[in-house]
Amino acid sequence: MILGELKKVGVMTYDALGPGALDYLPCRYGTSKLLFRGPRRDLSRPYLSFIGGTETYGKFIESPFPSLVEKNMGRVCVNFGFPNAGIDAFAHDPFVVNAATKGDVTVIQVLGAQNMTNRFYAVHPRRNDRFVSASTLLSTIYREVDFADFHFNKHMLSRLLLVSPGRFAAVRGELQQAWLARMRLMLSQIQGKKILLWCADHAPANEDDSDVTALGADPLFISRKMMDEIAAHVTKVVEVVASPQAMEAGTEGMVFSQMEAMAAAEIMGPIAHAEIATALTKAIEGLH
Repeated sequence: MILGELKKVGVMTYDALGPGALDYLPCRYGTSKLLFRGPRRDLSRPYLSFIGGTETYGKFIESPFPSLVEKNMGRVCVNFGFPNAGIDAFAHDPFVVNAATKGDVTVIQVLGAQNMTNRFYAVHPRRNDRFVSASTLLSTIYREVDFADFHFNKHMLSRLLLVSPGRFAAVRGELQQAWLARMRLMLSQIQGKKILLWCADHAPANEDDSDVTALGADPLFISRKMMDEIAAHVTKVVEVVASPQAMEAGTEGMVFSQMEAMAAAEIMGPIAHAEIATALTKAIEGLH
């Protein structure tokens, strides 16, 4: 049975294709150390830039929203998305910032505040979801925690919240302030028209409505107030909250192996990507 027939009858794609079925055509650009999704685009021609994390990259998605925008508009779209990226992956990559500046428009996905180095802990410079070390300050605040137990930021933060929600408030506040400062810095380095993209299954929450007993949903710790502050540094803000139809579809139409099923279930599928592409197409056309 071929892939097209599988999709028609609703059978999970990975049953036929097996692990690693989706070819992301990984490629590099210039001096960047990041491995981006292909096919590789010609940066000598006019193009639109897309900077972001797992959603922009299009993990498990055959046609992620940058590809759909390219199809909608007939314009070259360069996908600078990187799985699990935080702001650090791009803020510390001069090539990506420079390439974005040379593009006609840059779309910057709102990324969570947990995946970047801050006063409390350090993350891997490229694989930003990887926890590297705790600072003396954090180790002092959480003396009872053995930070050698952690390899990923979310795991570490979940433990800190469980140990002491009161002390965790300081960690959350630091991450939010660091996010604002890092975003302002990165946006100041990208010249030209910039669109800030919020894409999630929920709208940005008000600070007063935040549940202090839970980490929350991605993009982690980003509030409405923070979005409003950053809006002053971009040309336009586009907010896309996935529709009930998109969320109910689950992993339908996604390509993943049995081992990746849990990871695939946590991210938005093809319908949500189509909704994002529609909103961005309209926004970009409105800039000209």
